[in-house]
Amino acid sequence: MYRVDFAKQRFGFRIARIRKHLHTNELTMPAGSFRSDSCHRRLTEASSCIVIVQCGVGRVHRNMMRSDQGIVTSIHSVQYLRGLAACAVVCFHVSEQFGGPFDVGASGVDVFFVISGFIMWVTTAGRPADPWRFMGRRITRIVPLYWIVTLLTAAGILIKPQFFYGHFFSVPNFVGSLFFLPVLQENALHPIVIQGWTLCYEMMFYLVFALVLFLGQRWRFGVLVGALVAIVALHFVLPAGYARAFSDPVVLEFAAGVVVGRLWLQGARLPLGVALAMAGAGFLLLAAGPLFDADLPRALRWGLPAVLIVAGAVFAERSRPFKPAALPTFLGDASYSIYLWHVVVGVLTTGVVLRTGLPAAMQPATILVATLALSAMLYLIVEKPLIRLLHPQRPKGAVKAVNAAAAGAAE
Repeated sequence: MYRVDFAKQRFGFRIARIRKHLHTNELTMPAGSFRSDSCHRRLTEASSCIVIVQCGVGRVHRNMMRSDQGIVTSIHSVQYLRGLAACAVVCFHVSEQFGGPFDVGASGVDVFFVISGFIMWVTTAGRPADPWRFMGRRITRIVPLYWIVTLLTAAGILIKPQFFYGHFFSVPNFVGSLFFLPVLQENALHPIVIQGWTLCYEMMFYLVFALVLFLGQRWRFGVLVGALVAIVALHFVLPAGYARAFSDPVVLEFAAGVVVGRLWLQGARLPLGVALAMAGAGFLLLAAGPLFDADLPRALRWGLPAVLIVAGAVFAERSRPFKPAALPTFLGDASYSIYLWHVVVGVLTTGVVLRTGLPAAMQPATILVATLALSAMLYLIVEKPLIRLLHPQRPKGAVKAVNAAAAGAAE
């Protein structure tokens, strides 16, 4: 359903329309570290595997795993992939606005979906869970920033609609977008923040996951994966509408992430060479995408490579842990902000760059760098304070390790 040709109608800034209006209109678009927390604590549980993760759509703070051999590692590769996925989506949109060939950048969304399934399973499996608390934490982690960006994007559409080609504003769509039920166009979700269609699927996945948490631990994996597969099976018999849109095969990418997370928690290992070859095969399949049939379902064309990349990365790191670098880890922290802000920031950046009279050859790179930098800056200015306000950290040493592990999914 979400082929690139359709994405090009929905995404992008349409530089020609901006240039057309620059000489008569003022650009009045409203503009909107990684540091380890005290949660890096030594675990003393007797269980074979305990994981503490601070997570959300845009952030994994620290993943701690203690094996029965007493070795503690951190899944920094997941953080790296978040940053890479967000940057890939930005590159896709900038390339698309200049007619470039980087369509594969849109596959960053599929990497996000697989990671989401992986992290949600890793942070909840094998320990007590409160479904209400889980869902509440997911809502407070995702919704506030999404609403802020939605409000600013709606204001931008009303003030300068010619700059927001492909965006659709109406009162029903605005209200629906706030509650992850935007209007449908060509049987696809089309919220005010156009890249926000992915959050609609995220929230649906979180809802299914929360319901599964009411079950005993022995039933969760089978019921969760079975439910997601059943939802996709319904896609092929349901009539056009929300039910069919939300049952798109892309949902299988969450299920695949859950499977990878289960294998990882069970202590599965791959030789370093095999894990790296798996991740490399995923990237090669993405690069070879143009050779495949354009009608190939997204879950196969980009979802399967995304699964190989995520699985290869986490198992390669298990085989050979590494010390994280500051920049890619920061980009992972900021990935949610980068993903949400980059379209509206890109519109503003494009208008400014065109006003400067910069040579055309330099415009794509300038817009890309500026969009990434400003979006990451908004992580520090907006998202990070929101996290501190809504998810305050517990005082160091105030909670025993066993309680911290049980609450890890909600951090």
